[in-house]
Amino acid sequence: MRLSAFSDYNLRVLMYLGVQKGRLATIAEIAAAHEISKSHLMKVVHQLGRSGYIETVRGKGGGLRLAREAQDIVVGEVIRHAESDFALAECFAEDSTCRIQGVCCLPAILNQALKAMFLVLDGYTLADLLRTPGGLMPMAGCGQPGKTL
Repeated sequence: MRLSAFSDYNLRVLMYLGVQKGRLATIAEIAAAHEISKSHLMKVVHQLGRSGYIETVRGKGGGLRLAREAQDIVVGEVIRHAESDFALAECFAEDSTCRIQGVCCLPAILNQALKAMFLVLDGYTLADLLRTPGGLMPMAGCGQPGKTL
């Protein structure tokens, strides 16, 4: 299984904002830091805002910041909001044409694996991802000339 780029970008935006210590960040600076398309990032930010993870401040001097404390943002929850499909095999789909559906035990095994993955992801928060923020600081524009917290 592979998470979509959309999920990856959701986590990157949250980590970026998590190291900002309350400073407002812009989509443009996050896009530049991660070399991501601004238009794609706008969709990510919109979804994160609708899900209640970030808040946006409009106008001059506006930007983005976390809407919750990092320890209150559960990684598994973020992934569930970002991903639209967890069908690990064709037989998970409603319109499945699998000829052995109903007698095959693979769906049950894959479902068990998916539950195990989320059990692990639900045990971590954004705060856990930020435990060594020093490594994230250069990516977040912190400590660079002209950049201030």
